[in-house]
Amino acid sequence: MAVDPFAELLRHLRRNANRTQDEQAGAINAASGRATMTRREVNRYENGANVPTDHTLGNIALACGVPLEPLLREAKAARARRREKNKAEAEDLDDVKRRTLLGGAVIGAAAAAEPWGRLAYALSKGSKIDPESTGVLIDHAARLHVDELNESALSLQSRVEAHLDAITAALPRAGAHERALTIAAGETAALAGWIAWDLGEHDKATSYYGVTSECAKKAGHPPLRALALGYASYGAPNPAKALEMLSQAAHDVRGRGNATAAAWALGRYAEEAAQSGDDAGALRALDQAKFAYDFADHTSEQAWVRFVTPYRMDSLTLSVYGELKRQELTATADSAVERLGGELPESGVVVLGDLASALLRGGDIDRGAYVAHQFAAAAESKPNTMGRQRAQTIAAGLPDTEHDLASHLLTFATL
Repeated sequence: MAVDPFAELLRHLRRNANRTQDEQAGAINAASGRATMTRREVNRYENGANVPTDHTLGNIALACGVPLEPLLREAKAARARRREKNKAEAEDLDDVKRRTLLGGAVIGAAAAAEPWGRLAYALSKGSKIDPESTGVLIDHAARLHVDELNESALSLQSRVEAHLDAITAALPRAGAHERALTIAAGETAALAGWIAWDLGEHDKATSYYGVTSECAKKAGHPPLRALALGYASYGAPNPAKALEMLSQAAHDVRGRGNATAAAWALGRYAEEAAQSGDDAGALRALDQAKFAYDFADHTSEQAWVRFVTPYRMDSLTLSVYGELKRQELTATADSAVERLGGELPESGVVVLGDLASALLRGGDIDRGAYVAHQFAAAAESKPNTMGRQRAQTIAAGLPDTEHDLASHLLTFATL
């Protein structure tokens, strides 16, 4: 009986790593952190007697340094063949011809037609990553930062971590593209950390931020460290530490081509300074952030700054003015609402959340409660990261007459 193509693929990956089955089991255990894999089970995978679970496939991908997506697709196809045992040996020849060989193993045509499939092929052959695949990996990292504006952390986490796996697998064969891919890896790791933090996985977030800083050091790209520091500042143990981190972040993005990043770092510094009672420092940093953003183009600088939209700058300004109870809050709120328009844009939920909080802190309770209702509806229909934290903040500032809304927001914050 012919061995299943997926079993051949697993055998090829092990041999390409120059390992025995015992050594492969050890490598998978090292990737998982658990001593549960045995040589016998590796053998069962390679003779087609069993198909690894998706979780185990993730560990196999890490152990072999290959993207996870093609393995998941091929495993799904293998399971389908097992369910139709009576058809497995009579697989249509035309279907076989439509499949692409990966060094003697078979990878689905759907995977081979996508960048992941081409990347897997390049890895198996030991060749350098081509410019097209490099560009796809970098562009996808940028798109994930945009998706963060209107997707929940839970829905994004697996996609971000899978993409980080793909870049990690590509790096050893990056050649001339190593620096660009290292930066993209750092950007993706920072986003993975941000998502982990939003989901309450704080230790995991810290580890991702550390990896981002290592990527910044290796690539000689300080703005990448600024990204890690900016994200990490939300979880700083105290305001003084947050200000220290954001001061370093602002220093890391000084210079041409970093205006949007500087605007965000300075805006975040202004937020933290306002919360720590440094009114003058907060207003000074906010003015600097606005000035920097006047010269910025968040669509053409570093990939990760694409989330720093005009709406996000509105939310930072609202946060500072609300905390300081500045008279400019009313005019800024009106301007922010006008910018949002009739249809809520990407990052609009963030603005509504910060607007509600700012109005409540600034003393405009009725309007703050009204916007809080809008935020509650928007956060459920257009989820994004930080929605849960904003829900908690708003709930804490609502008057007793809005008990039902506060309870609803607190429930949302625990989901």
